[in-house]
Amino acid sequence: MHATVTVVASNEALAEAAAQAVTGAAEEAVKQTGRFTLALSGGSTPRRLYARLASPPFRSRIDWARLDVFWGDERCVSPDHPDSNYRLADESLLSKVPIPPEQIHRMRGEDSDPERAALDYSQELMRAFSLKPGEHPRLDLVLLGLGADGHTASLFPASPALNENRCLAAATYAEPIKAYRLTLTLPVLNAAAQVIFLVSGAEKAEVLRAVLQDRPSPSRPASLVRPERGTLWFVDRAATARLRDTSG
Repeated sequence: MHATVTVVASNEALAEAAAQAVTGAAEEAVKQTGRFTLALSGGSTPRRLYARLASPPFRSRIDWARLDVFWGDERCVSPDHPDSNYRLADESLLSKVPIPPEQIHRMRGEDSDPERAALDYSQELMRAFSLKPGEHPRLDLVLLGLGADGHTASLFPASPALNENRCLAAATYAEPIKAYRLTLTLPVLNAAAQVIFLVSGAEKAEVLRAVLQDRPSPSRPASLVRPERGTLWFVDRAATARLRDTSG
């Protein structure tokens, strides 16, 4: 896997650098196809990014009417729950920009049957991208994080969802937190035109080293995200403490 790592000094600098990358991807996609498809992630680091995108100068650089928003994963909670990835994005970004509501494609984490919710989201993606059975969407950009255990989206180590290659989304049981999650599957992540990881904190240093420098392994699901164009990593200095080389 080709990985391009950009190291910054702080979380604020990370958000700024990632905002530049997102807006650049948006401008290029709209220029090429008239549309920009973006999958969001949860967590404190993306919150800073979303706030930057909703503020000058980035807010005016994105053609919000041409943006379709999806999610890489979601907690099985209501959309107004404090843990909801949708709520995080709505509060920090979506409610602050003129994006048409019908272009916000959220995962229904509140549904009582996670398996059904995952199937519904697979069908939502098929409709949004006009897919035939067996095809995968080509999202313009997917934003991902990295857990200290090597998980990304809600693809956890040893999860059966890592082997799912037919469905676009899956329900997965997150053993560390004893709860169900919804997640895009690896074929969808790997079909994306561009994938950006956002990583911060010294507690991520060892797993970042392993994902970037060891062989891919289901014990570190983030290492299995290997799109054709490679991955972009925006990381703060603390997270790079174990890397042999942080250039590039």
